[in-house]
Amino acid sequence: MNFETLAIHDGQVPEKSTGAVSTPIYQASTFEQDGIGHPRGYEYSRSGNPTRAALEGALAVIESGKYGLAFSSGSAATVAALQVVKPGDNIVAANDTYGGTYRIFEKLLRPWGVKITYVDPTDLNAIDKAIDGHTRLVWVETPSNPLLKLADIRASSDITRKAGARLAVDNTFASPYLQQPLSLGADIVVHSTTKYIGGHSDVIGGAVITSDKSIYETIKFYQNAAGAIQAPFDSWLVLRGIKTLKVRMAEHSKNALQIANFLEGRPAVERVYYPGLESHPQHELAKRQMRAFGGIVSFELRGGFHAAERFSKRLRLFVLGESLGGVESLLCYPPKMTHASIPAEEREKRGIRDGLVRLSVGIENVTDLQEDLLYALKD
Repeated sequence: MNFETLAIHDGQVPEKSTGAVSTPIYQASTFEQDGIGHPRGYEYSRSGNPTRAALEGALAVIESGKYGLAFSSGSAATVAALQVVKPGDNIVAANDTYGGTYRIFEKLLRPWGVKITYVDPTDLNAIDKAIDGHTRLVWVETPSNPLLKLADIRASSDITRKAGARLAVDNTFASPYLQQPLSLGADIVVHSTTKYIGGHSDVIGGAVITSDKSIYETIKFYQNAAGAIQAPFDSWLVLRGIKTLKVRMAEHSKNALQIANFLEGRPAVERVYYPGLESHPQHELAKRQMRAFGGIVSFELRGGFHAAERFSKRLRLFVLGESLGGVESLLCYPPKMTHASIPAEEREKRGIRDGLVRLSVGIENVTDLQEDLLYALKD
């Protein structure tokens, strides 16, 4: 079956006792057992819940994986996925990652005794050279946050597998509709389901998907032991978002491409980052491994922070706020928001300069969005 059919039906069959088409919200902490040591299927909602189980099954299907796990946030999902490493191991990580992931690497894993080696994810030779005898995991975002760099998933997987390591891909920016890393050789896929999968800026969640049983069992054990689970109502909200993922991502991508082209010709804009532009250095790779190019457009304004601040204050439709992937358009200033946890010198080294602005392009009328941007960019 095709993606949009699976997203609506798979793992979301009508409820048996009532025939409810929408998966019920099982707002229960505990479940009656038939006898001592004989649960009916669920015991305690930290270990398993029918609403969350429906979500986890749907997540696995839309990512072409075998196992899905739902968490209380994208950061919780990231920490869970990193349970495949232990003290003394090395993680080769892309040098353009979400600030929260960088914080997990530097403030949680490094003090725990895990080495982190940062590389340019677009340079396959750099990835290969950074892998040593202690490397257990290669971690990439593609497209990356906030500079929209692409990692060649299939080629990175080939390198990682030869070294006996595993490849984890944060697929949040693309969503499972635009890109399926497991089908390209990745071992682990991570999402902040807060973003495109949820799609309505009304839920916090995260997900890990894999087809490797041993990886699943390790992360499943952690999920139960640590308890950073997706609540039943939140699971239901994410399930609802999955049903419309295809139509939303198509509209996000269409609008974003038009906005990126519009921005590329503006005098106040120094540079535009969007993989759908022919000027993007990895445009051909984007065409190979993505269905479309996504809803995130980043760009640098001439004039640094002051230009970005003036621009943000003049917008009327784009809302200044954290996060992305909702139906409404958002503006983010990475140096002071999503990537504030990265030291200024390190941000500069990574190309996150003071004039950088990130747009999450929504599904409003694109002409209205362009007029809003034009007004904000005027002298």
